[in-house]
Amino acid sequence: MRRSSHSILSIIFILCALITNPVSAEQRSFQQILDSGSLRVGVSIFPPWVMRAKDGDLVGSEIDMARRLAADMGVTPELGLYEWQQLIPALNAGDIDIIISGMGIKPNRALKVNFSRPYGDAGIGMAANTKLTNSFDSLDDMKKPATVIGVLAGTVSESVANRMFDRSTIKKFSTEDKLEQALLDGKVHAVIAANPLPKFLSLKYPDKVDEPLAKPLLSFKEGLAINKGDADFLNFLDAWVVARIADAWIPSTRQYWLETLKWRDQVQQ
Repeated sequence: MRRSSHSILSIIFILCALITNPVSAEQRSFQQILDSGSLRVGVSIFPPWVMRAKDGDLVGSEIDMARRLAADMGVTPELGLYEWQQLIPALNAGDIDIIISGMGIKPNRALKVNFSRPYGDAGIGMAANTKLTNSFDSLDDMKKPATVIGVLAGTVSESVANRMFDRSTIKKFSTEDKLEQALLDGKVHAVIAANPLPKFLSLKYPDKVDEPLAKPLLSFKEGLAINKGDADFLNFLDAWVVARIADAWIPSTRQYWLETLKWRDQVQQ
């Protein structure tokens, strides 16, 4: 009877431990991913990298990337939508196998994940009101107190503007729509924003807006992110990026999504 009571108590203890400490997902190796037949991909909404289509499906440059990568691996993509700040924790916890979401390669992130070779460039650019700036000869004309530059409040673009255009008048806006309207209405001479917004503004309003800069004010490289310790997976991703850049699949895909508005009718407005 004593032994039976001891066994029952042991079972209760184990059950309580499982309830309070549920079994979490485990990180999968490259071979385990191939054997499973599925690639769990973490993404975050950020147009035009990742967007909702009118039918509710996810579309965008990174969605095309995820599907092509999975196809080349001979597996099925399983897309997991996360808030941006939850992507790396989800990867480290083993809930996803890879992040394909336009993630910039940065040293602080590389402490937690391994990045593939860069597959694209991103950064901070400028769009200008053509009428207000048609007499400007150089970027120095933007760096005057009389010049008003619009930014999205609380973004990297605001920091770039404050640092590089400290003599200009910086005006902050709460949304992209308000920033766009201020540029069109001539309330600001130019806007500084994350690419490809400046490109899209010049495409939408070619008679009113242009891109005065040949290069971004700030640039960084984008990479695929996986967990540390899987050399085989990283080697495959590096080879995949090299091959798909060489055959122009990645450049053409990014050109469609990041440099045109041909996809605009597909997505929710």
